[in-house]
Amino acid sequence: MQFGVFTVSDVTTDPTTGKTPNDTERVRSILKIAQHADQAGLDVFATGEHHNPPFVASSPTTLLGYLAGTTKNVVLSTSTTLITTNDPVKIAEDYAMLQVISDGRMDLMLGRGNTPQVYPWFGQDIRQSMALAFENYALLRKLWEEEVVDWEGKFRTPLRGFTSTPRPLDGVPPFVWHGSIRSPEIAEQAAYYGDGFFHNNIFWPMSHTKKMVTYYRRRYEQYGHGRADQAIVGLGGQAFMRKRSQDAWNEFRPYFDNAPVYGHGPSMEEFTSVTPLTVGSPQQVIERYATMREHVGDYQRQLFLIDHAGLPLKTVLEQIDLLAEEVVPVLRKEMEAKRPAHVPSDPPSHAERVARAKAEETAEPQQPPTQP
Repeated sequence: MQFGVFTVSDVTTDPTTGKTPNDTERVRSILKIAQHADQAGLDVFATGEHHNPPFVASSPTTLLGYLAGTTKNVVLSTSTTLITTNDPVKIAEDYAMLQVISDGRMDLMLGRGNTPQVYPWFGQDIRQSMALAFENYALLRKLWEEEVVDWEGKFRTPLRGFTSTPRPLDGVPPFVWHGSIRSPEIAEQAAYYGDGFFHNNIFWPMSHTKKMVTYYRRRYEQYGHGRADQAIVGLGGQAFMRKRSQDAWNEFRPYFDNAPVYGHGPSMEEFTSVTPLTVGSPQQVIERYATMREHVGDYQRQLFLIDHAGLPLKTVLEQIDLLAEEVVPVLRKEMEAKRPAHVPSDPPSHAERVARAKAEETAEPQQPPTQP
């Protein structure tokens, strides 16, 4: 099973010091966080995509392309890439380039985005967001899978004899996750194509997450990609840890109370009781996240949001160390001990996808059954 961290790239004032990082400082801190996650032995680093303050991750492939050259093992991903306001031709080119640069050490998560004002900035209408997601992804797959593309749709100019470059590494496109919080249509899309489904449940109760993942699994099986429990699932999460639980609560409370995404809403006690946010000792995080499979079944990727709300870089790096040294080894052991042999432990790697593609090419065609 893969464990990692993701960033939403918020620029937030540290309520304990009054210091607000500028955009340059925040971008450079994100690079250090990703590099530290790699050095600590985590499996995944993912960045969101935003085009409005107070966020700075406007160019995920630039960020991840740099990290491809400065990290060794961590899988580079997104959380999410906007399939609605980005041109699918540019997504095809950018992520194939990242795939080549990273030697396949990447994947991407596609999502519609939840910031209404972004749509008109990129010439789109939020009321068409679902139709955009469906059409743009269909074109993206076509661009990766076919060398010469003729295409016509509703939302962009037609393509005639177009070839996206560079071509996917080894002729195999990147693995794709579809990220959604509340839209069963996106879970349906992931199931239809046999792709991964990521439920970023950081603000939602597990009852809702269970409903979404169960629907995706059922449709994955109905579309013939495998058994429901073999579908590729990822979850979001949040944690803040110290050796002593009360120290974690005391330290994190001012960040929770003042962060734009939390402040002036439910109390920290209420929020931690309802959502996966866990504030406490590493053992408490282990106990909480070990129960996630009881709600969604055996899954393949768990990402934690730990660099938000104005937390200083030093604190974030300490959180990564606690996660990598005390939480992940125990969770990985517990999760894998309970996983049935037929259920994948990880999302498919590039090497596995290449091997599968070669096997399909060389497989003899199935002969029709003979008449009795």
